Amino acid sequence: MREVVIVEAGRTPVGRFRGGLSDVRADHLGALVLGELVRRSGIPPESIDDVVFGCVTQVGEQCGNVARTALLSAGWPDSIPGMTVDRKCGSAEAAVHVACAQIASGVSEIVVAGGVESMSQFGLGADGGGQDGGNPKLRERVFQVPQGISADLIATLEGFGREELDAWALRSQRRAALAIEEARFTSSLVPVHDPLTGDLLLASDEFPRPDSTAQGLAALPASFVALGGATAGANGETFDQIALAAYPQAGVIRHIHTAGNSSGIVDGAAAVAVASGDYVKAHGLRPRARIRAIASIGSEPLIMLTAPAAASEKALKAAGLAAGDIDLWEINEAFAAVVLQTVRRLGIDPERVNVNGGSIALGHPLGATGAILLGTVLDELERRDASTAVITMCIGGGQGVATVIERV
Repeated sequence: MREVVIVEAGRTPVGRFRGGLSDVRADHLGALVLGELVRRSGIPPESIDDVVFGCVTQVGEQCGNVARTALLSAGWPDSIPGMTVDRKCGSAEAAVHVACAQIASGVSEIVVAGGVESMSQFGLGADGGGQDGGNPKLRERVFQVPQGISADLIATLEGFGREELDAWALRSQRRAALAIEEARFTSSLVPVHDPLTGDLLLASDEFPRPDSTAQGLAALPASFVALGGATAGANGETFDQIALAAYPQAGVIRHIHTAGNSSGIVDGAAAVAVASGDYVKAHGLRPRARIRAIASIGSEPLIMLTAPAAASEKALKAAGLAAGDIDLWEINEAFAAVVLQTVRRLGIDPERVNVNGGSIALGHPLGATGAILLGTVLDELERRDASTAVITMCIGGGQGVATVIERV
């Protein structure tokens, strides 16, 4: 297969829930990063073969194929097709994988992949149906409990305590604060202006809480106690009871995830330009990294958030590498327990993981996060003059994705 390289990456600042980006259309956010991506890279828009975007809640202004509406809003030629994918939290990373497959196979030469999510306008559940669409036949096989219950189940089974989760959350906040102070994200950021007035709406990440303390985190209530006790089953079972029927070894689910040690509800967009090595050479473009391997995997859908380790192992095997060969890891901080479990299972040095903070501090705009993480870790590889990185994410419903990149 052909070599696949990353030419450029960019993202909007991440806006807090009902904050600076809350009134901005998702396709406008997408159009901004698309426009800036070609400006920075020198790629002529007319040479782009496809645009693939992730978006989870495809309703309202995010429906109607937001990849296509974004590229048209950016003023790109109407000959460029667009496709929107939904692999839940892994949507933007999956979009990059689609681009890789197109290029490696020879179908395309250059594809822009990424994602967008306006969670202020279209929050969790706005598309209805829940995790399984309320499918009674599927529930005879497995009842997919809400992700917060799954995260607390993982923490219980792994023996993680509240203090460990809060410690990781505080680490995320402190590292994000330092990264912002040292302008580590600045080169990838695309400031957002009002499309009508031109007024600057947001130029830097809005969600981090640099004044977070261990005491403040410890004072936050557990988020999923009431949800765990809510009646959900056909025979009146609660979500906790449904989970424990599948995992009786847990005994009692300890609800220890909070708003402070879980990912933030935010708005944002990101994009990555991916091309064949031959195309880059022929057109005088500067590649920043090559994509060594991609992987996706399914896992048990009730506990659902345990697949990053297996997806990473699959990608590493394809790349001919081991976990210890990787300089930097981006493990999406959907919930603190997910990161801690992945680190434990792969035997990763925590000092190589989420070195500039993660979604606990910076937020998790669902359909965009995978592309954000890829750009963030690429910037950090260059800053450190390091070589390899893995980006991996858990996914609702029991899936995982992973990408191995190497600087060139």
